[in-house]
Amino acid sequence: MTNHQPVNISNNRGRVGQQAGKIYVSGDNIIHTTSAQDTLSQLPHAADAPFNSYAKQHEPACLRDTRVDLLREIHSWADGEDERCIFWLSGLAGTGKSTIARTVARSYYDRQRLAASFFFSRGGGDIGHAGRFVTSLAVQLARNVPALRQRISDAVVGRNDIASQSLRDQWHDLVLGPLSKLSAHDCPASLVLVVDALDECDSDSNIRIIVQLLAEARTLTKARLRVLLTSRRDVPIRHGFYQVPEAEHQDVVLHNISRSIVDHDIALFLQHKLQLIARECCLDAGWPGVDIVTQLAQSASGLFIWAATACRFIREGKRFAAKRLDAILCNSGAIPTAPEQHLNKIYMTVLQNSIHLEHTDEEKKEQCETIRCILGSIGVLFSPLSVQSLDQLLDVTGGIEPILEDLHAILDIPNDQNRPLRLHHPSFRDFLLKRDRCGDEFWVNEKQAHSALAHRCVQLMSRSLKQDVCGVGAPGALVAEMDVTQLERCLLPELQYACLYWIQHLAKSDARLCDGGQEHEFLKEHCLQWLEALGWMGKVCEGIHAISSLESITLASECPSLNAFAHDMKRFAVYNRSPIELAPLQVYYSAIVFAPMKSILKRQFAEPLPYFIKRLPEVDDNWSTCLQTLEGHSSYVTSVAFSHDSAQLVSASLDSTVKIWDTVSGACLQTLKDHSGNVHSVTFSHDSTQLASASFDRTVKIWDVSSGACLQTLKGHTSEVNSVAFSPDSTRLVSAAADKTIKIWSAGGNACLQTLEGHSSGVNSVVFSPDSTQLASASSDRTVKIWDISSGACLQTLKGHSSEVNSVAFSPDSTRLVSAAADKTIKIWSAGGDAYLQTLEGHSSYVTSVVFSHDSTQLVSASSDTTVKIWDIVSGACLQTLKGHNGSLTSVAFSHNSIWLASASWDNTVKIWDASSSMRLETFKGHSSDVKSVAFSHDLTRLASASSDNTIKIWDTGSCECLQTFEGHGVWVYLVVFSHDSTRLVSSSYVDNVKIWDTISGTCLQTIVGHIMSVGCSHDSVLLALASFGGTFEIWDASGGSRLQALKSHSSTVHFATFSHDSTRLASVSSRNIVEIWDVSSGACLQTLEGYSSDVHLVAFSQNSTRLASASFNRTVKIWNTSSGACLQTLDNVKSNVPFHPPIFKGITLSMESPLTRADLIAILASLQSDETETSLQKPICQGISISTDGAWVTVNDQRLLWLPLVYRPICSEVSAALHLASDRHTVLLFAEYAVRERQVRRDTVGHGSSGQIGRAHRYRQAKAGKDRC
Repeated sequence: MTNHQPVNISNNRGRVGQQAGKIYVSGDNIIHTTSAQDTLSQLPHAADAPFNSYAKQHEPACLRDTRVDLLREIHSWADGEDERCIFWLSGLAGTGKSTIARTVARSYYDRQRLAASFFFSRGGGDIGHAGRFVTSLAVQLARNVPALRQRISDAVVGRNDIASQSLRDQWHDLVLGPLSKLSAHDCPASLVLVVDALDECDSDSNIRIIVQLLAEARTLTKARLRVLLTSRRDVPIRHGFYQVPEAEHQDVVLHNISRSIVDHDIALFLQHKLQLIARECCLDAGWPGVDIVTQLAQSASGLFIWAATACRFIREGKRFAAKRLDAILCNSGAIPTAPEQHLNKIYMTVLQNSIHLEHTDEEKKEQCETIRCILGSIGVLFSPLSVQSLDQLLDVTGGIEPILEDLHAILDIPNDQNRPLRLHHPSFRDFLLKRDRCGDEFWVNEKQAHSALAHRCVQLMSRSLKQDVCGVGAPGALVAEMDVTQLERCLLPELQYACLYWIQHLAKSDARLCDGGQEHEFLKEHCLQWLEALGWMGKVCEGIHAISSLESITLASECPSLNAFAHDMKRFAVYNRSPIELAPLQVYYSAIVFAPMKSILKRQFAEPLPYFIKRLPEVDDNWSTCLQTLEGHSSYVTSVAFSHDSAQLVSASLDSTVKIWDTVSGACLQTLKDHSGNVHSVTFSHDSTQLASASFDRTVKIWDVSSGACLQTLKGHTSEVNSVAFSPDSTRLVSAAADKTIKIWSAGGNACLQTLEGHSSGVNSVVFSPDSTQLASASSDRTVKIWDISSGACLQTLKGHSSEVNSVAFSPDSTRLVSAAADKTIKIWSAGGDAYLQTLEGHSSYVTSVVFSHDSTQLVSASSDTTVKIWDIVSGACLQTLKGHNGSLTSVAFSHNSIWLASASWDNTVKIWDASSSMRLETFKGHSSDVKSVAFSHDLTRLASASSDNTIKIWDTGSCECLQTFEGHGVWVYLVVFSHDSTRLVSSSYVDNVKIWDTISGTCLQTIVGHIMSVGCSHDSVLLALASFGGTFEIWDASGGSRLQALKSHSSTVHFATFSHDSTRLASVSSRNIVEIWDVSSGACLQTLEGYSSDVHLVAFSQNSTRLASASFNRTVKIWNTSSGACLQTLDNVKSNVPFHPPIFKGITLSMESPLTRADLIAILASLQSDETETSLQKPICQGISISTDGAWVTVNDQRLLWLPLVYRPICSEVSAALHLASDRHTVLLFAEYAVRERQVRRDTVGHGSSGQIGRAHRYRQAKAGKDRC
């Protein structure tokens, strides 16, 4: 995309990368780079930001002999020894700030001392916000200061996601850090950084951050950085400077400079411009004369923008230039007193002149309306568009170019129609949108302008969006792999703009939305296509915020259908944010397939089914109470808290970081890294501008939320700090530690005001009362104490828990106190501690956290039993139990708007729950505990599942109904295998017995005692092979009869045995990496195959039984001749078709690297010709339906097909023409015939024993590691 486009397609989400060239990207990471220039050229930056960018090449600098004193003062400051690192040049709109900034930037650029420049422009795309501010400075620094190039490049490679990090992290890593490493030799003189029109940045909070970051230039000791900052004197900038000592910045206010000096400079400017106009228009050399120039300078009233606009207006008149000058003088006859009135008159003169006098009154009226439409659109656009793009968006009869011809005085209209169209000065926007300044003739009603643009955006999207808008074809096509030029060609700038901003325009309009209206009909037809487009643009998070805004402006009482659609669309987009960002076409596939049955979007778009799915899986009826799962921490999440405006969520982790999340979209906004140990607790201040964190490193840190800056580090505790809280009046901070003390700190400084002692063991939790007069603390000494803040006295000691107390909280109405303990109970006390009210029981393990709802009617608890419970305060009843985490819960929080709950867990995630929902989570009617193994019947009509609830269930794969439940095992069942005729089922339990079942009657035909490692079934369904410890394995009659053979291996343990297809031979795998081939009839060992350096875990016969393939855990495959025992081929590092998912032990995560499966070996053997001997064998490509190694994708022939949500990812899987995923729910997907045909693997070689072999591999690895439990 060229640099004029308004919306940047970001296909790397802030990561550095490119489609082709010297940088290779794998996922989100740079794998290889060959030069600093290559790396820096890929760093996202705003091309229009520098003073000398192509877009600014016609912008003026100060004329010679103008602004002399001011420029001398700036140069003296920049070149001298002044300790003040910032020069703040402020003034009213139009006083010439940007012209001065360009002049200074040019001066130091020519002297090779310009560090960088960034010229903000409201509504200017990348230069209208701070997202590309620091990266743009870094790119220029590397170009302008050669000594910095490699250092900045190294910083980018060292943190390849830097462009998506906080402004502060970017500033430190890309600017301040590299500058701090410069030597005096590298940079003998000061460097100058120019930041213009900071008030034009679209975020007040970012404006304050930038001021604070720029002030950090004072910390540089070797290199010296001077910052020239220009802006209006708006409140956000003044607030930013409040935190910068006055001694560190110099201020000059332009409109306070002597009027005579300013008028002199304006007169010089006018004289210069008018002389040029006189030559162009063949006017007299002395035209218009000194007196006229003086009159014009006085009319400018100190505003350079007036003079510039007047000159442009006169020049565009060409042969009528003199008449245009007369018009200006005529309108300036009665001189008003306020500069703004002078500006109003010059703008009105330009607009009135654009209405042709020869037109009729009707035509003049129509032209006025067209001008209002065009200028109003330009004035309220959120990002600039080119003439061509604006023309396509507005769809004005006759086009917009003829109208623009007469507006060059106020519009910057580039010759290149693909360059953005801009206002010459933001003051024109202010003029246009205020009725008292421009009158009824040209006044633009801002709300109506937004409404009209929203309407045009919807029209454009309706005719331009379509499924697979970029024509990629493949359902699993990734954004990161897409050719950028293809995206630009298919998503034109005007369409990007419409997709990104249509709801924002609606929100700012006066449009009344209704059911069946334009917006509703658009969503019913194009909702998924819109989300797909946002995915390709890298703007899904922005889309989620837009949907949330749409829901808020559609009243359920006025437009219930549209409101319900918006709500469902928000749930849909939030739940599917990751796959849409990753592979946008999954919005039609995974997102619809796994959406709840009653989802409005599912009902709207489920037909037709995705072409590769025969039947949709069973899913919940409604959206889960869990709204989002936030992933990103690399270790246990220990604490979670909402900001008081509920817009953000903060989490703390044992990975030593604090993360700030966007509550609506789930995007990670910042990662704060400064603690040197585990972070145990985190909380927001009550104004949401700061947060505090407590750590194992014995410190408490206070952070600025906007910038991510660590403002203070509080030291004083002698052991790990467990808890931290701000007082509601924001004046104090309290911390509790394992050193048995509580410390009260001044929130504005690092002074410790008090240390409270009295607990006899570590203090785990501390909280302020709502009126900030008391504290409550919970301790491992089994007590809760209430303290008086003023005196530090302990007012009450509450006893009743029989184990350590983990959490304590006051109710917001100040009437109650609640405590949660390791004794599995929650106790409610009167707030004064003088009465014990009730005990809540229901958790089956430690209660780790408790908090009240903000209306004080409910409380929420989190437990190491992995659940969150919601309780009624009055009755003590448990209203709801929320399940979903896979590890102990550590913290729970209620949002202050009472909409959300957040929970933190040892599973490294944070979950956000819908606190306003009255839904209860539905329980799947099946197994009551983990599913350990699954197997399809040969005809794919049935599925068997084995569980740790001691049962086996047989399911109908068509209806997902449970057909039979087999009971008889007294302990966990970890293995099930169907016979090939599906009439028998073999199951093995955790301890020492195997059962053979009749699948028709459900009766147990035989119970075989022994510790069985593996079960194999002959292809004629007559024989069973049972492998066990002790080096023996047995051949049994599958009908439930007697043992036919008892074979003794050369090794102590046989892990696996399988029959040849003609049932005459048997292959076994033993613990010494030995494979043996046996004669079934005689029991004789025919061959012993050796040569593996890693554990062999699997073997498979070829269809004609002449070849045997064996696989080891290091993914080596050997092909053997079954008659001679010769090794025909060795294949190294063969890719797996099905992932290996080991169990997770408490605190231990085993390797996720995948061993090969039976289906893999069969695919390899199928590629062998019957007459092949020892010829070279190519590495096979994975064929058929499978699961990717990370468990996130269903693939066909190694191509991504269907993305699996986290909750559906398999613990174990059975792969065939159907796919069964055994996770925390049971899901069956049936695939269309094309997938089966493309597999190129015989159906009769799959579906037998696969899941059992995966289970055996699990258990074998655990046995080898000395871990006996599953």
